[in-house]
Amino acid sequence: MPETPFDQHRYQVRHEWGAAGLARLAPAEIVVVVDVLRFSTTVTDAVARGDCVPLDASAHAVSINGAAIAQAAAAAGATVLLGCLRNARAVAETVLDVQRRRGDRTAVSVIAGGELTGRDAGASLRFAVEDQLGAGAIVDALGVLGIDHTSPDAAAAAEAFRGLRGALRHLLTASGSGQELLARDARDEVLGAAAVDAASVVPVLRDGAFVAY
Repeated sequence: MPETPFDQHRYQVRHEWGAAGLARLAPAEIVVVVDVLRFSTTVTDAVARGDCVPLDASAHAVSINGAAIAQAAAAAGATVLLGCLRNARAVAETVLDVQRRRGDRTAVSVIAGGELTGRDAGASLRFAVEDQLGAGAIVDALGVLGIDHTSPDAAAAAEAFRGLRGALRHLLTASGSGQELLARDARDEVLGAAAVDAASVVPVLRDGAFVAY
């Protein structure tokens, strides 16, 4: 694929939105899928309990777009991780471990899931503040570990997280996705999703299912 001004190929840490955004980026060795409410968070907690979460069943039940991004990334040969606010630091440590094992500079695409406006083929993707903050938390954690050659898109996400970290509980409960979950009596789930670095487990996609890295 020829290089374009929008593929962020110059940078080690990249950031985009949805499956279409993933396709716009230059290929990366690692793709981190960030769908805070609720795909990434739910699967992270399930894997922490020792569960194996099949992508083609349980994952799709939680998030169509998050699962689609993971499938596309896996088809391209990337190592696919799930990231959220709860495991941001653990994701960064996992990326560093993968890079050390490879013995070479490793490109990372942090893909925010966003929210689909419907379930049909014509559904569009909308901005989701919780995914911007989750992606920013991971980019920020990567920078702390020295993986800091970030694209402008990734740098902006990290700065958003740093600037708004103290308001995460409010922002998640006030967001559109948060309000949907509150209407289903899932306030505790939303508040749990806002807990930065509360989990040390990183789901990785292996043989069609998410397991602990």
